[in-house]
Amino acid sequence: MSQEGEHADSAVYRLRARDAVLGGQMLFVAFGSLVLVPLLTGLDPNVALFTAGAGTLVFQVVTRGRVPVFLASSFAFIAPIIYGVQTWGIPGTLCGLMASGGVYMLISALIRWRGVGVITRLLPPIVTGPVIMVIGLVLAPVAVNLATGLNGNGDATLVAAGPAMTVSAIALVVTVTVSLLARGFLSLVPILAGVLAGYIASIPFGLVDWSGVAAAPWLTMPAFVMPEWNWQAVLFMVPVTIAPAIEHFGDIVAIRSVTGRDYLKDPGIDRTMLGDGLATSLAAMLGGPPNTTYSEVTGAVTLTRAYNPALMTWAAGFAIVFAFVGKLGALLASIPTPVMGGIIILLFGAIIVVGMNSLVKSGEDLSEPRNLAIVGLILVTGIGGLSFSAGDFTLEGIALAGVLGVVLNLILPRAAIRP
Repeated sequence: MSQEGEHADSAVYRLRARDAVLGGQMLFVAFGSLVLVPLLTGLDPNVALFTAGAGTLVFQVVTRGRVPVFLASSFAFIAPIIYGVQTWGIPGTLCGLMASGGVYMLISALIRWRGVGVITRLLPPIVTGPVIMVIGLVLAPVAVNLATGLNGNGDATLVAAGPAMTVSAIALVVTVTVSLLARGFLSLVPILAGVLAGYIASIPFGLVDWSGVAAAPWLTMPAFVMPEWNWQAVLFMVPVTIAPAIEHFGDIVAIRSVTGRDYLKDPGIDRTMLGDGLATSLAAMLGGPPNTTYSEVTGAVTLTRAYNPALMTWAAGFAIVFAFVGKLGALLASIPTPVMGGIIILLFGAIIVVGMNSLVKSGEDLSEPRNLAIVGLILVTGIGGLSFSAGDFTLEGIALAGVLGVVLNLILPRAAIRP
């Protein structure tokens, strides 16, 4: 049998008890990144575990058990969620995140109607690349503040600067070292390794408080939060969704190259997009962060050559069970903020690089006046926090940058403008 044939055969959905350990391993790979988003944004990590598991199961139903992916917290929404929680509170922000899931669903319907080409023409890399960069650049001050012992806004000291910078540096160095030098399975969990190293380093400084862990029950109900209608949060989140929705294509192409199955055709990119959208809206309905496919899990699939999508069913089941372990949530909440700060310096920088790489791979000439205008205005608008208001209607920052990029791409002439 050819290698492609072996890939195709092993990628068939088979739910077997003997695969439970492999499924647990997939959750372990995603765990560090999964809980990082709620810890940074003020959402409940146990809820994030539950919605990641439930969202993965919804995705599998929509895609008919074809695709071996695990869905969990999306980094692209960290900055928007932080801003939303500060501005409208968690319930209002969740309303905006539900709308983000609706954007995925609309894109899915558009693809089914007109094909993938309509999306790539509407949202080319010249738009999505700089929007992704803006997300990382807006987050940069938050990362530095947390790494130096301040809160996210930088207006309050949580930990003395000396211990905070030592702990954050250890977490950062270990994360980078593992990502660069580790081999095999360890290379797939650099974030988990960095968190563990930073956590251990925090203990001698007295930064870890275990009282919450001791007081927490073993079994508890996750702190689910229902969304409240807030149209300003909706208008803010909808443009932010553009970039991660487009990234979804890259995720599906990546897992296609690993398994040898063309998921763009079967089950179809419209179904995978719909699965992401439904999972994201479900998460927002319960108080969890938006869902996205995880590249770490794709790496684990590559390493283990375990292509059976049912492994993700096991991973989802374990995530749902762990969501009801109260001491786990309390343990995660005890992680000092400098540990998170050290790691997200790298992660937020990586978001910027992803956007840059998207532009570079597109081959666009950025000195050409049209491209220069689009990229330059997106960056300055987003990073500068420009705001546009009309009555109660407001667009600013990342959201305004995304809308502006789409509009400029549609209205600016494609022929080079020469003096």
